Amino acid sequence: MEIERKFLVKYLPENLDTCKKSEIIQGYISTHPVIRIRRSNERYILTIKSDGLMEREEFEMPLTEEQFVNLSKKVEGNIISKTRYKIPDGSLTIELDIFHEKFDGLFYAEVEFPDKETAEAYTPPAFFGREVTNEGIYHNSSLTTMSDKEIKDFLASCI
Repeated sequence: MEIERKFLVKYLPENLDTCKKSEIIQGYISTHPVIRIRRSNERYILTIKSDGLMEREEFEMPLTEEQFVNLSKKVEGNIISKTRYKIPDGSLTIELDIFHEKFDGLFYAEVEFPDKETAEAYTPPAFFGREVTNEGIYHNSSLTTMSDKEIKDFLASCI
């Protein structure tokens, strides 16, 4: 079970260059159910996610580079490219995503929790903006289905 909260970001925190980061490219073979392929640095992963917002089932399986390339031919919609920074936050980790290409200017912060109680008690840091956990349009799988005009309007609404 994945339990996470998602926020827009008001500003980028200082010292990002000291945090671990990954360069991510991902695409969706399906958005209902969510079937995603991802390259994160030199790791390749197939992920299947159930429906849900703050809580949902998630299954991951490693892929070879060849499998990733072959599955990439089945991807529908927009490809998502982003840099993910892992920022320590006490016993938790903030995953800060800085999007590129079509989604340049979009920043998300996600925090995954061990249980629902911890998630509900969490106080976000000052650089977090509006919480969007319960708004499905902010799922990466939703971004892949947007037209160029919808992307432009969406990015304008995230400011």
